[in-house]
Amino acid sequence: MKHDKELEKLIAAEKYRQATTIDLIPSENLAPLAVREIVSSVLMNKYSEGYPGRRYYPGNAIIDQIELLAQNRAKKLFKLRGAWHVNVQPYSGSPANMAVYLGLLNFGDTILGMQLSAGGHLTHGHKVNFSGMAYKSVSYGVDSKTDLLDYNEILKIARRVKPKIIISGLTAYPRTIDFKKFGEIAADVRALHLADISHIAGLVAAGLHVSPFPYADVVTMTTHKILRGPRGAVIFAKSNLAEKINRAVFPGIQGGPHDNTTAAIAYTLKAAAEPRYKVYAKKVVANANVLAHALKKEGFSLVTGGTDNHLLLIDLSPLGMTGKDAETRLEKSSIIANRNTVPGDEKAFNPSGIRMGTPAVTTRGMGVRDMRQVAEWIRRAVIDKENPASISREIKSFLKKFPV
Repeated sequence: MKHDKELEKLIAAEKYRQATTIDLIPSENLAPLAVREIVSSVLMNKYSEGYPGRRYYPGNAIIDQIELLAQNRAKKLFKLRGAWHVNVQPYSGSPANMAVYLGLLNFGDTILGMQLSAGGHLTHGHKVNFSGMAYKSVSYGVDSKTDLLDYNEILKIARRVKPKIIISGLTAYPRTIDFKKFGEIAADVRALHLADISHIAGLVAAGLHVSPFPYADVVTMTTHKILRGPRGAVIFAKSNLAEKINRAVFPGIQGGPHDNTTAAIAYTLKAAAEPRYKVYAKKVVANANVLAHALKKEGFSLVTGGTDNHLLLIDLSPLGMTGKDAETRLEKSSIIANRNTVPGDEKAFNPSGIRMGTPAVTTRGMGVRDMRQVAEWIRRAVIDKENPASISREIKSFLKKFPV
């Protein structure tokens, strides 16, 4: 970097920002040094369009071994046998879901996914996303009284619209998903079941959330959230669907895979299979639960009243504040949490909620006692509207105990 002082300065500033803020965005984490070294390795120099044993460029014997290693480690992590095929080439979660739709559907087919405001993802059929443009998208929500998934209502919708694919999964739903019920609903209407476990892959691997694999036809996940890996994704598909999905990834929507990322995914999957990762995942869930309880004591209203996983949602409407306002006040106080829709919201840009999660703070070594302190700072910033600079100074001092 010595030849580009301007860029070096910016990277150093971002490094400082990460070190001096409390990151509560549930889709963010801190990748270990080994992952960063692999991503910056000589593997980025290779072009390897195609798949192991079927490349369009020479010189890929070693790359083949790396990709097969990643595939095998993915199967091992989730205890899968021969009925499943693994594709580790998607650049991220959205292209992974795009490839599933492209491979298994015709444009205009009906898909059934979770509403964005209820906790679903853009790629589950939102109108501004390709999934809502290229396909006839129908959404299911949550019960208006409990904010929980109503599986009987989802079944009624599925029987009415007859989707080709039903998507389960979450990006802002703080409770356990019953993948078995989703599988039964899909079977009832002869649809395929796509489980998107991008947020909870590590919890599934650690046995802290029910696995979708016995009940799904396709499972997608990212590798950079709770798994603490590189920015990438994995598609698991039943063997009879594998070739269609492989062709959809390449040459359908991508060119050559990022081999440096593939290697970092292989490293990440091995790390997630080790006992210490399960310890980490348990701490993530414990921290989220304590943070949720502490926030309620501090006067906040939580969607569903709490959490079963790594994330939670604050509904700010009882406080007369928007998510954007709270997000801004928190960031000025050195707390990073993103504004988010809550059930009933119509506009995602200026919603009524704030989404928080504990993967990154747990990676830094924070525990349940620290979550109570974090909840106090959040109350002082959002409810008391205390001077953000004062809170920020306290947090910067506090974070010296938890170096990145």
